Amino acid sequence: MNRLTLALIVSFSCLTLSAHAGPSTELQPAPSPAQDENKNSTEIFNYETTYTGNSDYKQYNGRFGDSDSLYNDISYAHRFLITGNWYLRLGAEYERFDFGGDNGRNHLLLPTCPGCGIVGGNNGLPDHLQTIHALVAYEYIFKDHAGAGIELDPGVYFQNHVDSGAFDIPWKIWVTFPLKKDKIFAVIGAGGSLNSSPIAAPGGGLIWLFTDHLRLEGVFPKPALVYNPNDDWEFRIAGNLYYESYRVDDVNTPARKLREGDPIVQYSEDRAGVQATYSHFKPFDITLDVGCTIRRDFDFFRVPAAVKTDPAPYVRFAVEAKF
Repeated sequence: MNRLTLALIVSFSCLTLSAHAGPSTELQPAPSPAQDENKNSTEIFNYETTYTGNSDYKQYNGRFGDSDSLYNDISYAHRFLITGNWYLRLGAEYERFDFGGDNGRNHLLLPTCPGCGIVGGNNGLPDHLQTIHALVAYEYIFKDHAGAGIELDPGVYFQNHVDSGAFDIPWKIWVTFPLKKDKIFAVIGAGGSLNSSPIAAPGGGLIWLFTDHLRLEGVFPKPALVYNPNDDWEFRIAGNLYYESYRVDDVNTPARKLREGDPIVQYSEDRAGVQATYSHFKPFDITLDVGCTIRRDFDFFRVPAAVKTDPAPYVRFAVEAKF
């Protein structure tokens, strides 16, 4: 089973991860949501930006040169109480990748500098990818954490032009249940999308609470070892496997196998790093993490052909607010 299959198998479970995973995920009769101990947020706002430094492409004898990348994501959603602990979550999200170096004209965060190797070229790969899509989910929420549900993200996933071929509906369905009361929790479900490879797969993950301050969130695509010394700080050693498919413009690269009209590209990033979150200024969680983007991959799986980069350092900043 390749890494793409593994990531899609358990991508449905990412919403069950949070800064305070614990017995909140147990599906059982619960106090009224109006009680303070089970208060659930109704407004959810997220923003993040990630810069990955320059690295070489390692396919086709270096004919693709090098590239850096900048990722931005902003989303907002509102939870509507349906009954008990079940909520309907509706919102919208915009994501965008921009690629510098030989994908675009210049490196994203550096000035053009003739004679010093910072002049961008054009290797035929997309210089940016973007999506705007709806967030539609029906979830079981306990103490502000999603223990079970189904989510659809219908929208357009494209480079420059929006048409029917750019429309996709990524989806996921999941449930969390205890294996050992207040200690070990399992996540099972399924996920996929119309333009991904594979289009659907089952799977699961594990959350293990070692102590009140230390836990393992062994759930992909964002596994982590988490330490909470107090209510204001959280530290993680974490990974992130990102996979998304886009309809792009004509691709005309130095490689003969990569000359296609309006193809689908499945772009992915595998990252690992250390992360710190500060939560003193409620309702905001402010996060900074640094580490290594192990690889970036443009996979034209219907051709088939793929182009990957070497590892590069990354830095990420994120703000989340729930109220």
